[in-house]
Amino acid sequence: MRLSNRVNAMQESPIRKLVPYAEAAKKSGKKVYHLNIGQPDIETPKAFMESIKDFNDPVIKYSFSQGDPKLINAIIEYYKGYNMHFTENEILITNGGSEALLFAIIAICDPGDEILVPEPFYTNYNGFTGGVSVNIKPITTSAENGFHLPDKKEIEQLITNKTKAILFSNPGNPTGVVYSKEEINMLAEIAKQNDLFIISDEVYREFVYDNLEYTSFGNVEGISDRVILVDSVSKRYSACGARIGSLACKNKDFIKQVLKLCQSRLCVPTLEQIGATALYHVDKAYLDTVNIEYNKRRDIVYETLSSIDGVICEKPTGAFYVVAKLPIEDAEDFVIWLLKDFDLNGETVMFAPAAGFYATKGLGQNEVRIAYVLNEDDLKKAMNILKYGLEKYSRR
Repeated sequence: MRLSNRVNAMQESPIRKLVPYAEAAKKSGKKVYHLNIGQPDIETPKAFMESIKDFNDPVIKYSFSQGDPKLINAIIEYYKGYNMHFTENEILITNGGSEALLFAIIAICDPGDEILVPEPFYTNYNGFTGGVSVNIKPITTSAENGFHLPDKKEIEQLITNKTKAILFSNPGNPTGVVYSKEEINMLAEIAKQNDLFIISDEVYREFVYDNLEYTSFGNVEGISDRVILVDSVSKRYSACGARIGSLACKNKDFIKQVLKLCQSRLCVPTLEQIGATALYHVDKAYLDTVNIEYNKRRDIVYETLSSIDGVICEKPTGAFYVVAKLPIEDAEDFVIWLLKDFDLNGETVMFAPAAGFYATKGLGQNEVRIAYVLNEDDLKKAMNILKYGLEKYSRR
């Protein structure tokens, strides 16, 4: 029996496809430090579990398709803290940021339409678009300039009559880039002049370092009808498994149409929404503490990378990732070798080869994405393994 061209064309996750090698390494007795996946080790605020334990209704009922009103109001209050003002009918609760992205793409694109995305990009953008026959048109960026955007003219040359939106994460996954106010304003101008939506994935909003100014599209004037904000509790509150995300948009017709999609999947899990509501009431000191912790981890990773001859890497300023260009030809081969054939005192490390984060074939072949999601001691060990591993790999 034949499966669809659509599903056959979807990309396999470059983050997860090498997991069998890691499992084999563990079975052979090696300890594997996982820097390949964005799963924080930061403790989830206890308020999440406590609020669910306090749930005492005799029946776990359906929630509203648009989301629990208490959670929606908690998110409204959260956005007010960033001088963004939404009403109850401008926010939808989704099954993670992933569903928010998928629903946004379905609502604004027809099969064959195009979305501009700076590459390298979060690899699941490929899955979300490919699964509904929408094409990604990459805006290529490079490690040499810290993955910042090219000039306006270069981006506008990519626009066709099929282009419907610009999609990106800020701060960036997988690069750790934080786009400047000038870059944000440039994209706003492009969107307005070419009648495009902007899908702004801002799930790492709190993870900005070096006292850098952060500009959300929710704060840009004159384009509120075309801005779609994607958010999630996953990384902000270290609650990846909760699968609670949201869409916020001032365009009432967009919200109305996406609500149809929300109704078709009935609702987001009731208990997780209760837990997420509690998270949005957690004192801001939690986020400040987490920011300081990731800042320290960023410095450990960057200092090690800077000490290795041949590595190209600008200092990341946001999220908890960095894409580094290594002095090798094939990053995937190197990652597999680290897991199969190398260890340092019985320990090795796993990264995500970066080629899978690009739409342009041939790019990223010698790059890896490093997720600095481990405690400082483990992170130092993991980066030391990388340093010695590169030396031995290069001498083969």
